[in-house]
Amino acid sequence: MQTVGWRAPLITYAIAVLGAGLMLVLSFPAPFLTGPALAVTLAGLAGVKTEAFPTRLRDAVFVILGLTIGQGVTPDVLGAMQAWPITLAALAGSLFAIILLTPSILVKFWSMDASTAFLSSAPGHLSYVLGLSEGAKADLKTVSIVQSIRVLALTLLVPVAVTLSGQLPEIAPEVPDETAVLPLLAMIVCAGLAGYLLQRFRLPAAYLIGGMLISVVAHVTGLVSGVMNYWLAAAAFVALGALIGSRFSGVSWAQLRRAFSAGIFVTVFGVVLAGAFAVVAHWLTGMDLIAVLIAFAPGGLETMAAMSVVLGIDPTFVASHHVARLLMLTVIVPIFVLRGRRD
Repeated sequence: MQTVGWRAPLITYAIAVLGAGLMLVLSFPAPFLTGPALAVTLAGLAGVKTEAFPTRLRDAVFVILGLTIGQGVTPDVLGAMQAWPITLAALAGSLFAIILLTPSILVKFWSMDASTAFLSSAPGHLSYVLGLSEGAKADLKTVSIVQSIRVLALTLLVPVAVTLSGQLPEIAPEVPDETAVLPLLAMIVCAGLAGYLLQRFRLPAAYLIGGMLISVVAHVTGLVSGVMNYWLAAAAFVALGALIGSRFSGVSWAQLRRAFSAGIFVTVFGVVLAGAFAVVAHWLTGMDLIAVLIAFAPGGLETMAAMSVVLGIDPTFVASHHVARLLMLTVIVPIFVLRGRRD
């Protein structure tokens, strides 16, 4: 029984590794993330049974990603936080613009009911939104497809857009030393415990945030130095790409066609609105435009935070804004769902 239970996840990860290898050979941006996401998506649509990893393994992946993201925190980054209140206010403005404008358009042109339209357009943590849709009068399959298209499209297009812009930050030629084995193991254990505690408080992406917090504290205080083991980080990025692609497993082409145009609209419209507010924040603070755009991009927290690491963009700034957006949605979405139940 144990072998059968692991078969689909192992096949899924093998497909993800092949996709990463192909994108690496083709010099595609962020190959360890984009390659697996695309390969697993295509495999699922072709009829291959792809499956997300067991819960504990997925939590471990998010711990590694969180530790990798948090290692970018430096005293210089902390000093730059004085400009963040302005960007956080602009982010809140973009969030309200998206959730106020997008659902009405989905209702009018895609004939969705109000609950399905709202949950399809919410630019938040996918599993969190889908979990709430279980208790609402909404079409779960449509919400899942539209939201998955948003996450997949941003995963594939953000690194390409950043590269084509010519503003990709130059990565230092010196390769940083990796964190020693014992400190790394200690951080992993502590991050796992932190994630478990945060999950008990029902915080979205608890293990990712737990890893980030432990890594930030360890690096800022000087208790730990160096960066995440390269191969361990690469394996975590591949797993995240596989997780994104596996969301399309079991979706028929007919279902995909019906929801595809809505998913593209939600993605493009959300990016345009977020981009407009990002430009305003850039003008007001003078912060790097590419960093602000990725921080405001309506993609998944795990995906966009990991993307910032892969692209050499300040991951702490990006992750903090996506965490803030999720916390805002944690308050907004349940209020709407409860209102929908009374209607």
